[in-house]
Amino acid sequence: MIFYRQNLTDAQLLDLYKKILKPRLIEEKMLILIRQGKVSKWFSGIGQEAIAVGVTAVLDESEYVLPMHRNLGVFTTRNIPLHRLFSQWQGKANGFTKGRDRSFHFGTQEYKIIGMISHLGPQLGIADGIALANKLQNNKKVTAVFTGEGATSEGDFHEALNIAAVWKLPVMFVIENNGYGLSTPTNEQYLCENLADKGIGYGIKSHIIDGNNILEVYNKLAELKEQMQRDPHPVLLEFKTFRMRGHEEASGTKYVPQELMDEWAAKDPVTNYRNYLTEKGILTAEYDAELHNEIKQEIDENLAIANAEPEIVPTYSGELDDVYKDFEYEEYTHGEEVKNIRFIDAIRNGLEQSMWRNKNLVIMGQDIAEYGGAFKITEGFVDAFGKDRVRNTPICESAVVSAGMGLSINGYKAIVEMQFADFVSTGFNPIVNLLAKSHYRWGEKADVVVRMPCGGGTQAGPFHSQTNEAWFTKTPGLKVVYPAFPYDAKGLLNTSINDPNPVLFFEHKQLYRSIYQDVPTDYYTIPLGKAAVLKEGNSVTIIAFGATVHWALETLASNPQIDADLIDLRTLMPLDTETIFASVKKTGKVIIYQEDTMFGGIASDISALIMEQCFEYLDGPVKRVASLDSPIPFTKALEDQFLAKNRFEEVLFDLLKY
Repeated sequence: MIFYRQNLTDAQLLDLYKKILKPRLIEEKMLILIRQGKVSKWFSGIGQEAIAVGVTAVLDESEYVLPMHRNLGVFTTRNIPLHRLFSQWQGKANGFTKGRDRSFHFGTQEYKIIGMISHLGPQLGIADGIALANKLQNNKKVTAVFTGEGATSEGDFHEALNIAAVWKLPVMFVIENNGYGLSTPTNEQYLCENLADKGIGYGIKSHIIDGNNILEVYNKLAELKEQMQRDPHPVLLEFKTFRMRGHEEASGTKYVPQELMDEWAAKDPVTNYRNYLTEKGILTAEYDAELHNEIKQEIDENLAIANAEPEIVPTYSGELDDVYKDFEYEEYTHGEEVKNIRFIDAIRNGLEQSMWRNKNLVIMGQDIAEYGGAFKITEGFVDAFGKDRVRNTPICESAVVSAGMGLSINGYKAIVEMQFADFVSTGFNPIVNLLAKSHYRWGEKADVVVRMPCGGGTQAGPFHSQTNEAWFTKTPGLKVVYPAFPYDAKGLLNTSINDPNPVLFFEHKQLYRSIYQDVPTDYYTIPLGKAAVLKEGNSVTIIAFGATVHWALETLASNPQIDADLIDLRTLMPLDTETIFASVKKTGKVIIYQEDTMFGGIASDISALIMEQCFEYLDGPVKRVASLDSPIPFTKALEDQFLAKNRFEEVLFDLLKY
């Protein structure tokens, strides 16, 4: 192994040695603790320290780095107190996740480190969002994100590289090619000779670097960082290295040929660098021993602090209160001036006024810029707000949602428009596993609104007509909003944008241009979690949302003898159970009306809640009306049969007979 110091001073060389030695000594201690049963799981980075340390040492402390689960050197190079890391690994309260997640599955704004989720790929998109925020601020900062050779097969890897290339984002994509994805060797993962070659297809500069040579890592990245600061652009970096331990300690390395282990053992990054410094007279045996003793003492002292910390005592409130970030709703009232506008105009008006009020708000989606989106909601926004804030995206929903999270992490608000709600399936993972869980896991907000044009009645077929709110109402950490009227749509959208939690905002396509209402021209807000009682009666409670509200109104208009409470939920999560239960206790009968298919829909959960909380008040069975349990068809006759609309009146009359 050949080392070139270039312009580094002796002090800098020794500092890099101390930085690379520290994670190695911590790892050696951890292996002892595992054998003693004092730590349950460990993902070793022995043999790969030069990459984590070199990358982090090049970055300023204000620049974000997004590591993986064997990048201990990132955390130690940022000088996180070791007792907090030990607490994290032991599941103690003084860790970064309060015992809710393990290993390095966490982030910390204090140290500008954003940890992974086990699905690997989404953090590449997060890096895009962080870098986009930096670019919008023109602060010359660079972001580094780690991944392994295994995750380069994931779609998120390719989506994130493509976005970074198209938007010219200053991201270092760091691939640690360590030979195996758990036990699967590289020749069973990809066919190209070098993963760096994948950069060519995206127009990205790429480099192959000896990942075990700390000076090659540091000097090359320092050079690249300077170039990226002058001219923002992404780089793809393949670090050739090897994983000397198992995927985790319990996995072992029996599947690795011994000759391969021996070959890479001779390339040990710590030993070789120590030998180089010793040969050059920069490191003495005495100073080396002093460093070892100093670090080992630090480890022991901090481990004692963590060991003395009490075990977590769980409480219901402690867990449930952290699912969402606290949001102090601020009510904005409107004046008397109103304008009779369509549902779609109210959405546009809310977006426009929110964009003026929040200079850090960015809208992203397919064809939303000059074209104005599939439904022309954002037409003219580029002229008003510029392409930096109204951004066309490639067709890559997953990375765009993750980029929204990155914007949120770095001080921005994000709106992601799904061209159709059906297409959210390709962005499902980062919504339910990243946005939804970030605050619970490590206290980080996800200030992202995902707009969801949805619903049937327009003969758009199985891939453009779903109303798929139930995919999200069962996921803790998400809020789900589903307005039925222009007035509500504008006020609830404004509140959703203000809310620092992730919000799925459903907009029924059939209502866009068919429903008119007098809507205040001023900016105003409506609180989430508050249903609207549209009609009051004593015979039956009708619970609806979205298009079914209008279908219910049509039924009641045709049957004026029906004395009903009609509740428009408006928000599905949080759910206004207080209004629901009060009405059911008054009427004694309830029918829940949804456009979604029956089985597994939110009507089932509302029905169960009513049975549990209001059983003694019921004078009949809780009834549900929903669409057929099939995909939604295209032809009008088939779609009409599929939708719940034509079955509601019959079920309602049957209930009233009880």
